[in-house]
Amino acid sequence: MKLLVVNPNTTSSMTRKIEEAARAAAHPETTIIAANSQVGPASIQGYLDVSTCVPGLLDVVNAHPDVDAIVVACFDDTGVDAVRCITSAPVIGVGEAAYHAASMISPKFSVITTLSRSLAGLEANLLRYGLDRRCVGVRASDVPVLKLEESDPETIEKIRIEIRAAIEEDRAEAIVLGCAGMTDLMSHLSKEFNLPVVDGVACAVTFAEALVKARLTTSKLCSYA
Repeated sequence: MKLLVVNPNTTSSMTRKIEEAARAAAHPETTIIAANSQVGPASIQGYLDVSTCVPGLLDVVNAHPDVDAIVVACFDDTGVDAVRCITSAPVIGVGEAAYHAASMISPKFSVITTLSRSLAGLEANLLRYGLDRRCVGVRASDVPVLKLEESDPETIEKIRIEIRAAIEEDRAEAIVLGCAGMTDLMSHLSKEFNLPVVDGVACAVTFAEALVKARLTTSKLCSYA
């Protein structure tokens, strides 16, 4: 099985981090092909970045026509519907995957994301997916996406502060990491806070594998034709 994992921004260091997480989650016999857009924004933080990254994302997908499934590694689920229109392979966004996974393992969850300007888009996605009732809060750490590449203690502490608030104030029973750039934080934050911390990259990869094994493809009857 071949899975294409696409980072829709142009930052290669983030792509390497995403690739590492995808390989760790994938079955040993699954081939992970990780790539990022060559044109567009260096990070995706809000509506403008979401719009301008789509052409580069589609270019990457069109360059890999023989994969079995595609993971779009942007928590906004940027361009997922557009990608579904150009392939019959299953296409999974890491945001949608993380939300569904969290809803399967907890009665209520909170999302910890990067900048405040990303909140409206994530909240709109939760409504669209019908999971807004399960999410008790979407919180911004106000850490820029590319700051996550530095892994400095101050940045991680800002995320910890929001997780503590989500547990104490939102009464969340699981935490969703609301950025693909946070993928390397899942394991130690789960242990530190003693609750599930959900990474969308790992969830999207395993969901994609499951859809391929179930021989399910993207419907071409109408909307994604």
